[in-house]
Parts: sequence; structure tokens; C-alpha cells
Amino acid sequence: MNDQTPNIRPVIRQLDEAAVNRIAAGEVVERPASAVKELVENAIDAGATRIAIDVADGGKTLIRVTDDGCGIAPDDLPLALSRHATSKIDGSDLLNIHTFGFRGEALPSLGAVGRLTITSRVPGDAGAEISVQGGAHSAVKPAALNRGTVITLRDLFYATPARLKFLRTDRAEAQAITDVIKRLAMAEPFVRFELRDVSGDPRTVFKVEAQTGDPMDALRGRLSDVLGAEFAENSIAIDTMREGLHLSGYAALPTYSRGAAVAQFLFVNGRPVKDKLLTGALRAAYFDFLSRDRHPAAALFVDCDPQLVDVNVHPAKSEVRFRDPGLARGLIVSGLRHALAGAGHRASSTVAGATLGAMRPEVTEPRVYQMDRPSLGPRAPIDAGFAEMAQDYSAQVVEVPTAPAPEDLPLGVARGQVHENYIVAQTATGMVIVDQHAAHERLVYEKLKTQMAENGVAAQALLIPEIVSLSPGDCARLLEIAEALSALGLGIEAFGGDAIAVRETPAILGEVDAKAMIHDILDELADLGSSQSVQARIEAILSRVACHGSVRSGRWMRAEEMNALLREMEATPHSGQCNHGRPTYVELKLADIERLFGRT
Repeated sequence: MNDQTPNIRPVIRQLDEAAVNRIAAGEVVERPASAVKELVENAIDAGATRIAIDVADGGKTLIRVTDDGCGIAPDDLPLALSRHATSKIDGSDLLNIHTFGFRGEALPSLGAVGRLTITSRVPGDAGAEISVQGGAHSAVKPAALNRGTVITLRDLFYATPARLKFLRTDRAEAQAITDVIKRLAMAEPFVRFELRDVSGDPRTVFKVEAQTGDPMDALRGRLSDVLGAEFAENSIAIDTMREGLHLSGYAALPTYSRGAAVAQFLFVNGRPVKDKLLTGALRAAYFDFLSRDRHPAAALFVDCDPQLVDVNVHPAKSEVRFRDPGLARGLIVSGLRHALAGAGHRASSTVAGATLGAMRPEVTEPRVYQMDRPSLGPRAPIDAGFAEMAQDYSAQVVEVPTAPAPEDLPLGVARGQVHENYIVAQTATGMVIVDQHAAHERLVYEKLKTQMAENGVAAQALLIPEIVSLSPGDCARLLEIAEALSALGLGIEAFGGDAIAVRETPAILGEVDAKAMIHDILDELADLGSSQSVQARIEAILSRVACHGSVRSGRWMRAEEMNALLREMEATPHSGQCNHGRPTYVELKLADIERLFGRT
């Protein structure tokens, strides 16, 4: 330190209320969507069954939330604008949280950075109103209102104009608000939501009516409204419990996967969260069915005693911390895998839709009908049947006089084979086209996995253990899961404070780069909180073995072979998709086929 520098002692000051609220607003209200989330959650906590949200200019100039909840008494309005004043907890137990809000920060934070007005009426009392601008409260005054609460927030961040520079376009902010409302609508299927954009001519952006009936049926109806009927048609109900944790919701079939993780919605005790642990568990449950560039779609709800999860981790309350993270992760993985196994050979209905779409190419020139086409020459006699044409057209028609009726069999009865790879079967309501190689590859793969689960993974001892130098923290993380790695054939043990020794590797992998494998596992642990790296590699080898051991493309199959394959598919879980998540068969309903030919 320079001797000429004066020795200035910093002075500790108590910040004033306005500054404290603006600082809190920076944590709680990052953008207009954050303000909407806080206000709508307050409405839900107030017992509202109808919530209307109006926004203008992406929420920058206006956010108005109207609800029919219990309301706020006139005498409580000034207190509602005070920091850490809340009706939801008494402060004695911060783990026993049953509401969305509990920190008492949202309203004073919004009042510190925008122009906030609260109008409310409780049953049996007159309506009242209070306003706050830049942290300065007005007096409470009478107001006309039938019931509930109306909160109006204008000119967000006018008191902190620097924050406005970090906002995105009006369209992007409006989309973020819509996403928030959709997540809350999924969490509360018995509440009616309506989101309107009142910039210029008012228009309804999103609207869902309150659902009725059984909670799972109500959730299915709400998910159909929010995510579309296709998701509801192609998802499986999840309802399972383990050691005080209850998992429910709907998960889509692997063949209804997405190109990005945009259709993954996770909730803990009804609260929408973005949690790395839960997201990793969802990915782990599907990793055996999807390639790395595909992502599952799901809406999953984990419910438990509030004492088992801490929601007071982040001011925005979007992160949670489970008392037993392994239990939560295991519940999701096992619950989803059990449900997917129960779906059997089922593939998503969108596969048929995509197939029909592919059969309707754009017509860029006048259609040429069969009688107008040039002759192909005398390839076959005019009176030749399909059997005589099989060699020329790479197809065979199968006589199946003794086969069961198609209506008794989900995948029907084989009627023919096309291009020595595709089995055509007749069902009670249409037809099925099966990729014989992809289907049999999945069947062999499932058998290999079952054998591995029953007999364990054989390990091969390294002649000279490989020593991998790591940080003490990484060593500790690996040794915590050493038992799980050993079950997969990877044997490790401590080798000093900053290294581990790899003594065994999975025999099925052959010669491996143990150091690279260890670092891959650590990367997954850091990213997901768990690792499937070894298991993924083993199952990739099993998949490769299954590919080589399956029915090859280009092979003729007898009628009994084709029907045996169909029956085995019906009896084998996950046979609706190949090892990379692509469908193994396409089902076309007779009505769809008739539409292709204009017969409707």
C-alpha cells in the first residue's frame, strides 16, 4: 500500500427503506414476468378461483392482476406494503411453508420501482385503495369494488431506469409473461386464468377455464388446454409414492420427444421450479430411449411434507433443496421408467400424423394419373397377381389362413413384406407398417438388459491399476458413488488425498480410457448431480450388440416369423421405439387411409 494513500476508514451506514426496497426488487423482480408471477401467486394464495391479467407493452407500462380472492382489509393495506409483512407465516418455522409467497417482499419491492395501486375488498367491508410511488405511500381511501383485489403496476422500473436497458423487446417480455401464466395454470387446474394484451386494441393472449372432477383428470384437461391435445393423447399418467414423496403428473412417450428441453415442467408442492436435480432425473429416466439430441416432454409434480424440502433458497423461489436429494431423484427415475414400461409397445399418435403428412407432398406440376404414365414395358403379364410380381417389385404377399382375427391383436396380422424390411399388418381398424430391423433390435436389446440386470455387469481387473489425479473435492464426490459404480463394473478406490485408483472396468466395454471415463462421470455429476456415464456406455454397447444380433434389413421373412415378431413386440415394454427413440412401427387408421384416396 502506498504510504501517501490516506488511511480512510469506511463508515457503516443503515440504508434507508427506499434503498433497501430497491435492492430487494433487484432480486425479486428481474423483469415484468417476475412481477406478474409474484402478483398472480398472491392471488392464488388468497384463494382466488378467477384471475385476470392485463399487460401493456410487454408489462413495462402496465400490469394489472384482478382476482376474486379473500381480499385485504383497509387497515391492513399499509402493512401489506411494508417489508417482510405477510399473512402466510408467523416466522416461527421457515420450513413449514404451504403457500407460494411467504417472504413479504413482493409488494414493497414493486412499490419501490414502479407506480403501484392496490384496490381490495373483504366480505362484509367496504372497498379501499392505497397507492405507492417510489416507496412513498398515499393515504388509504374508499374505492368501489365488488370483491377480491385489483393490483395495478404502471411504469415498472421508472424509479430505477438503468434496469430498463436490460429488458428485451416488448414481444419477448410478453412471451415470458405468457410462459409464467401457463406454468401457474398447470399448477392450479381448478382456477380460471385469462391473460390479455391491452396495448392498443385489447386481445386475449391465453385463457383457460377452471377444471372440475378428479385431480388427475383435471390436470389432464388443463395440460391439454395449455400444451395441446397431442401431449395429452401421447402421455402416460404418473402416480407413485416413496418414503413420504408423492410423484404425479403426465410424461410423454419417447416417440413424442422434442428437439429442445422446452416441454419440461416441474413442480414441487405445487410451486413451478427450475431444479437441476429434478431435470437431471427426468433426463436419466429417458436416456435409454432417446438420442442425445432429443428431449422428453413431461409435467411432473412432487408433493411432500414441507419439512422435507426447503423453498427458502432463492428470493424468486424457483429453486428448492430436498432433505434427501437421492430419494427425490430415485422416485422420478423409477416412477417414470415403470410408467414407460407399462406403456408396452405403444408409440405416439403423432407418428401416424407425420406419416400421412409425408404422403401428401406439395404438387408443383399437374398430377399424372396411372393411365397417363408411359408404359413400363412387359415386366409382368396383365393378369399377374402380387405373388408373380414379388421379385420385380421387392414385395411379397403372405397367405395367413390360420392366423387369429386382427381385432384380437394390437399390432394385427402380417399380410406382406415390402422391400425386405417393412412388414405390413392388418389390424381391426386399419394397418400397421413395422420396420423389422429396428423392432427386432429393440427386442434383443431389452433381453440383453434383462440378462445384465439379473446377472450383474462383469468386471475385468486391470493388470496395472490406472491412477487418476483429481482435486480432493472430485475424489470425495466419486468415492461417494463408488458402490453404484462397482455395480456397473467400474471399481475405484482412494489413492492418496488427490487421486483415485481405477482397478476394474466393465468387461463389455473392452479396452477403455479410464481417465477419460472418470472425467466424463465428474462432468455429469457437476451438471446433473448424478451420473449415468458408465451405464450409458454399457447400454450403448448392448445396443450395438443388439443391432448386430437382430433381423437384418433385406431379409425375407416367413409369415410365421413376421407374426412372431409382432406378438413379441406386443409383449415387450418399450418396443414402440428403437434404441434411438425413433418409432419401430406406424399405425394408420382405415379412416386416414380413406382420406388419402378422397373416399370420405
